[in-house]
Amino acid sequence: MSASIVFHLLAALAYIVLSISLWRPLTRGSTRTVLNAPSRVALLCAIIVHGAGLLLTIVLPQGLHLSWALALSAAIWLGMVVFWFQSLYLRLDGLLLILLPAATIVSLLAMAFPNGHIVHHAGNEWLRIHLLIALVAYGLSTVAALHAVLMTALDRQLHRPILHQEQRGLFSRVLDTMPPLLVQEELLFRLIRVSFVILTFTILSGAAVSMAIDGKFLPADHKTVFTLLSWVTFGGLLWGRKQYGWRGRVALRWTLAGFAFLLLAYTGSHFVLDVILQRGKIG
Repeated sequence: MSASIVFHLLAALAYIVLSISLWRPLTRGSTRTVLNAPSRVALLCAIIVHGAGLLLTIVLPQGLHLSWALALSAAIWLGMVVFWFQSLYLRLDGLLLILLPAATIVSLLAMAFPNGHIVHHAGNEWLRIHLLIALVAYGLSTVAALHAVLMTALDRQLHRPILHQEQRGLFSRVLDTMPPLLVQEELLFRLIRVSFVILTFTILSGAAVSMAIDGKFLPADHKTVFTLLSWVTFGGLLWGRKQYGWRGRVALRWTLAGFAFLLLAYTGSHFVLDVILQRGKIG
């Protein structure tokens, strides 16, 4: 068993234990979820172990190893990092009810689908910078999309009739633990602004790499097209927010659309190559 698999397994186990500790009070009728000090330390350790697993899997002696499962794992890992720093000054413990199960799943996926492909020209410094920026942009967009899904559920919850405590199901109690909708909306747009800036640098660094390797400013492939569509979508959302005050369901739809384009650009092709066509073996 490789060290990267061990680290991903340890991270998944830590995430599972933390998930159970947060979900158990809700299954017993509680409407609060609190991450105590020991749990916060354990979460930080799990994030570090998860990051070490990604580093050992992606950076290999023969080059950079990437796959659709690693892309998802890196995205959620970055989401956990963002949560950790945001939680230092905002009460966001309820978001872990979503993030922890997601982190568990992607850690297990990274173990179950270890095959991928070695990136050519990995010695090119510009390419390494571009890949790092692209992973950050993809990770932040993934977090924003998960946040948008959660906010959609909260919005629907607010428009439902108020039920007595004993009539409320587990899902309703979970939503009750989440931060207020206005707080989450501000956090969402903060993520989108940063994602848009980093996505802009992704496109620029990608153009620089393409010029250095192939002599083309922007290659006419599906990854470039979908990345540009995602950039236009997030840019349009920020413009609409500033000019017309877009919020609520309109903002959520634009966020999910932008993420869908980015998902098609980065993860979709890797999934086809690595799983469906079985072309992702390391040679």
